[in-house]
Amino acid sequence: MKIAQIAPLYESVPPKLYGGTERVVSYLTEELVNHGHDVTLFAAGDSETRAKLVSPVGSALRLDPSVTDPIAFHIIQMQDVADLAGEFDVLHFHTDYFHFPFTSTLPKPVLTTLHGRLDLPELQHIYRRFNRQNVVSISNHQRLPLPNAHWLDTVYHGLPGQLYKPGRGDGDYVAFIGRISREKRPDRAIEIAGRAGMKLKIAAKIDKADRQYYESTIRPLLQQPHVEFIGEIGEDLKGPFLGRAKALLFPIDWPEPFGMVMIEAMACGTPVIAFRNGSVPEVLQDGVNGFIVDSVEEAVAALDRIDLIDRREVRRCFEERFTAGVMTANYERIYARLLAKQHGPDASRSLNSTFSAENAA
Repeated sequence: MKIAQIAPLYESVPPKLYGGTERVVSYLTEELVNHGHDVTLFAAGDSETRAKLVSPVGSALRLDPSVTDPIAFHIIQMQDVADLAGEFDVLHFHTDYFHFPFTSTLPKPVLTTLHGRLDLPELQHIYRRFNRQNVVSISNHQRLPLPNAHWLDTVYHGLPGQLYKPGRGDGDYVAFIGRISREKRPDRAIEIAGRAGMKLKIAAKIDKADRQYYESTIRPLLQQPHVEFIGEIGEDLKGPFLGRAKALLFPIDWPEPFGMVMIEAMACGTPVIAFRNGSVPEVLQDGVNGFIVDSVEEAVAALDRIDLIDRREVRRCFEERFTAGVMTANYERIYARLLAKQHGPDASRSLNSTFSAENAA
């Protein structure tokens, strides 16, 4: 198939540091290339990919201080996609709803994976107006605020199987990783570790929007002797950081759409202690690859029992459900359904055969 993957421009694909959506797009894109598809990636110009790259900007927007209106470049990106749309069998967007006006009448199979929270009131108007757009959720819980959207399926995120190696959990700490924000509740993580008598290492970025929260609420807590703030880390450090941790603390206080860090920890064999919000009950199996809790007290008690979790079983759960191969196979089935709906049941088989023959030649 000839497939377009359209990513946000805020981060490169894959991102240099933090950036969940762009990492997923990267894993999916490269796996599709591995499967023999002809893939074009619309993304920031400093992205690294074996697909064809099309970009209106030289580098990711978040780390460019000269950019004051990132939406402007996304509009240009949408026009780039529109100009080339006729070249593709399937267009797969990861850019929220920016493309809805021009793709709503496009005579091509189009789908959109929604990566963010959907409980914002304005979204009701968007999805009421564009109620025929094909959308995919990243957890079943994520779609609850928009029951009338045109949901095709739920596809869980996946990581390359060899991206992280299983660790032994031989560090003297528990981990918090991600973003310093109210909904991620690093303050809870600090309290849980302190009450359990364990060291906590925090590897997290601080966005401009969260700077005041960090200064007023989190920074004073970092003075406690059991807390070590590392800051934002890249992929090269994330595996060892998670692999050596006794557990990952995921004390969220919002409807998390998926939670990539949970499966990152699982890939390292590291159990997760997470609050029962959003996607958590879909990702974790309580007592198997971690513990699902409803309070700080339960989280502290779970830490006392963390050695009962078999780290080999945690890794097995990852390999069974959350690899990039599993994710890509699920998307390929959706692409095939869309092509069959438009061109007949033999369409995707014919396209795959043609592309394979072209490669062989």
